[in-house]
Amino acid sequence: MKMVFRWFGEGNDTVTLKQIKQIPGVEGIVWALHDVPVGEEWPMDRILQVKEEADQAGLHIKVVESVNIHEDIKLGLPSRDQYIANYIKTIEKLAKVGVKVICYNFMPVFDWVRTDLHKELEDGSTALFYEKDKIAGLDLQEHVQRINADPSFSMPGWEPERLARLTELFEAYEGVTEEQLWANVKYFLDEIIPVAAANDIRMAIHPDDPPWSVFGLPRLMTGQANIRRFLALHDSPYNGLTLCSGSLGANPANDIVAMVHEFAERIPFAHLRNVRVYENGDFIETSHRTQDGTVDMAGIVEALSQHQYEGFCRPDHGRHIWDEHCRPGYGLYDRALGIMYLWGLWDMHQKQHAAATKGADASL
Repeated sequence: MKMVFRWFGEGNDTVTLKQIKQIPGVEGIVWALHDVPVGEEWPMDRILQVKEEADQAGLHIKVVESVNIHEDIKLGLPSRDQYIANYIKTIEKLAKVGVKVICYNFMPVFDWVRTDLHKELEDGSTALFYEKDKIAGLDLQEHVQRINADPSFSMPGWEPERLARLTELFEAYEGVTEEQLWANVKYFLDEIIPVAAANDIRMAIHPDDPPWSVFGLPRLMTGQANIRRFLALHDSPYNGLTLCSGSLGANPANDIVAMVHEFAERIPFAHLRNVRVYENGDFIETSHRTQDGTVDMAGIVEALSQHQYEGFCRPDHGRHIWDEHCRPGYGLYDRALGIMYLWGLWDMHQKQHAAATKGADASL
């Protein structure tokens, strides 16, 4: 397991590369050019700038999250071919600087949905929260303003420029079914996966967050059966999954340990975090510790260890603790704590595996 840490860039993150480097076992950053409009080709000089900054800190840039998909591709409009051409050029550029994984998603309009960015937990920390009953009556325009209330922190997936077209986007998706969305993602994969393979970059789709339809929009990456269907669209190691325990874990019916066992060879990237799911369907993000939430974090890490997982992993959304002022979900302290918990689980299981292997060899 190779540990990496999401970083939003110089001047766009309260966490510094120097701080990231000091977290035990972290070898690289997960990055993107967040100010490049969705659908545009990434400029090479900007890519090289990030590489130089990471090199100076002794960190690699092998994982990108995200090269976002333009809505015209998701909608299957004639203009999608130009946006796919731009995407291909970006893949080719990223390969030149050593990128090995691109995380992306195919969620219509919103990358993720929460109703509260700072819901207080029992210990006084705050975290991202989803209140099921609020969704139906949510004024989306007002909610976009709340999400972007602090202009010092851009929120990925909720960019004001794109969501200024919110009414237009919802009108475009009227009548779009899940089967049409499946056809559109296959069209995208047919064009992209051969290029990714030629450039030795593994594409890793992120599950829908939350893993069910929100605001009447179609969703695809919601559970094990749909993930299986997606991976079968292109049976290639370059068509992979970003295993996100938090996104998938918002639905307790999702058996994430079983997903690791089934899809291990197709998971180049993992987001590991915990959520606590309530009986009424609400959920809140907690510490990474297994006992603090609903997700079997210990079981997931054990399953990854059993498969001798060699992909990349990052701690996902953290709580806001110790009065840290940071981008919601992306502070330093709780994610660093999460890394140490994940390493503890991993080291334990790796030690057990080594002992079992030694014992088996001795019996021969």
